[in-house]
Amino acid sequence: MKTKALFPGSFDPFTAGHLNILTRALTMFDEVVVAVGVNQEKTGFFTNAQRLDIIAQSVGGLDGVCATEYDGLTVDVCRQLGIRHIVRGVRNMLDFENERAIADANRRLAPEIETIIIPTAQEFAHISSSAVRDLLRHRGDTSLFLVPGVVIPESI
Repeated sequence: MKTKALFPGSFDPFTAGHLNILTRALTMFDEVVVAVGVNQEKTGFFTNAQRLDIIAQSVGGLDGVCATEYDGLTVDVCRQLGIRHIVRGVRNMLDFENERAIADANRRLAPEIETIIIPTAQEFAHISSSAVRDLLRHRGDTSLFLVPGVVIPESI
């Protein structure tokens, strides 16, 4: 039986740091579903279609990866897809505390679903989607933050 995990996030956009977490998760799971969620508290910089395209460009060639979008509770998506593990990445202690609180809430909602928290490799710890968006707004160089070869839509 294949082991599967859900890697949820807004991925606005998917960065080299996200890819680091994803490739490390693939050492633990046969398949990882990258799930682009709708965050009601955030206005997206990219459309979900653009996010999925950036993810496809970033993960091209990786076996065991697929991407989808969802609206609703992450644990409900896990149940719908028959997934028992959620993968989350953290860059620092602030991220960890936030992710731990979310993992605790998810465990109360769905005790059968476990969250795996993976600290990003040090060389990616400075990367955040919000920093990439700021660089894009100001026409800065994002090459050190995105996966090599990713083409950002020109309408940005």
